[in-house]
Amino acid sequence: EGPAIRCLVTMYGVPLKVRSPELSGEEKKRLAELVAEKKVFQKELENAKSSKDKDTQSLKDNISKIDKQIKSLRKRDYSAAVDSELTLVMKDSYPLKFWQPNPFFIGFRNQKLSISKSEAIMVSRLDGPSVKIVKRIIDDAVAVEKTGLKGTAYFDAKGPKPNKTPKGGSGFYDNSIHLAAEHLSSQQLLPVVLNEVKELFQPGEAPDAALYCGWYSLYTYVDAFDWNPGSVGYHIASQECQTLKGSGGYWCRSMLEDGITATLGPVGEPYLQAFPIPEMFFKLLTDGYYTLAEAYFLSLPYVSWKMVLVGDPLYRPFKVRR
Repeated sequence: EGPAIRCLVTMYGVPLKVRSPELSGEEKKRLAELVAEKKVFQKELENAKSSKDKDTQSLKDNISKIDKQIKSLRKRDYSAAVDSELTLVMKDSYPLKFWQPNPFFIGFRNQKLSISKSEAIMVSRLDGPSVKIVKRIIDDAVAVEKTGLKGTAYFDAKGPKPNKTPKGGSGFYDNSIHLAAEHLSSQQLLPVVLNEVKELFQPGEAPDAALYCGWYSLYTYVDAFDWNPGSVGYHIASQECQTLKGSGGYWCRSMLEDGITATLGPVGEPYLQAFPIPEMFFKLLTDGYYTLAEAYFLSLPYVSWKMVLVGDPLYRPFKVRR
């Protein structure tokens, strides 16, 4: 019996997304009934407002209740990234709605989870806008690993670092970007540029780019960067790996086309807590011991969800440190 498989690699041509399950005939019928029922309540609410009737709360409550039933019935929270579902290909069964805890995630260490490490596999993707670009990211990873990644690390926070560490939400991730920048500065691996204003890095402001993390410019790539061979970075926004083909401003597609070697992003709305935690990801990636896939999965809270890693899973941009 051979060694256990540790990582799967999806290639150019493999679909990015798993759609939500098709509704049965009975479910479609029930959905139509709910939509019609909602329209009745909405009409009653309009009439109540126009007659200045203050007793509208019950109508609003009914509409809200129906909205929840419609959302549940449509099963839109069952869709996921192909790669993220493949992570649990060894698991016999698990709920498809929303996400599952990632057993590799450092933050879940010593916690009892519904999924064990033996039931999970790391997954990375060698994909991009063209075959030429896919070959380029492989070649760049192999070449740069021998000499070490060179260039500047750029971090784009929304504002100054808070005095107290936020417990969650956008404040937590913004603080984590600050911590990632502080760690790299203390290690003196690369020059670090930290942007602490609301506006993103603008065209021409990020030359010689080696590492990057920032947010939030939905579906609008800002070409501020001259990506060095071997560069790694990601942008925190809701749908930046919706597609890797064609045209448009999705960050993952645009960064790969622009020269980056590895990136990551969601195929749909992931909610903020689904992103790899920046401080963890960049600490692991720059350590020199962990591969790209390991740095990603050790910093990623959830699987069976929306995230995709694009890049050579074995790539160690700071291997020379070891």
